[in-house]
Amino acid sequence: MAQKQQHSSPQDTHPTGVRPDQIQLLLDTCKEAKRFAYCPYSNFPVGAALLTSDGKIFSGCNVENASYPLGVCAERTAIQKAVSEGYTKFRAMAVASNMQEDYVMPCGACRQVLREFGKQWDLYMTKPDGTYIVKTLEELLPHSFGPEALKTP
Repeated sequence: MAQKQQHSSPQDTHPTGVRPDQIQLLLDTCKEAKRFAYCPYSNFPVGAALLTSDGKIFSGCNVENASYPLGVCAERTAIQKAVSEGYTKFRAMAVASNMQEDYVMPCGACRQVLREFGKQWDLYMTKPDGTYIVKTLEELLPHSFGPEALKTP
């Protein structure tokens, strides 16, 4: 499926019910969160903003560690902040980096962590120029494994 650049218009409402003003707030918040990234090894700052089902936004940034595997991505930071405050139902997430030519995508580990909290939510990947693309988590992680697979009959 081709990725096209999209801009929000006041009439747009996305399938998950995210309003254009919420989309813009997510995009602005993830760009702001990127400023706080701790990435002295990769020099690749990433910011994320997570929208809960009741409209609260949690931000996150990547936090690297000299022991590389212990670093945490921006998406997981935002999820962990939300869950630590009692939120587990989400509608959308926006992710930003400094990449000019392409959109930053959540890594496989982040996709699986996001999947823990459902399949039907939107992800907005944005560039510094403000353009963005929208994908559902289902598109980014098709045929996924989730909590329902562990339910016993």
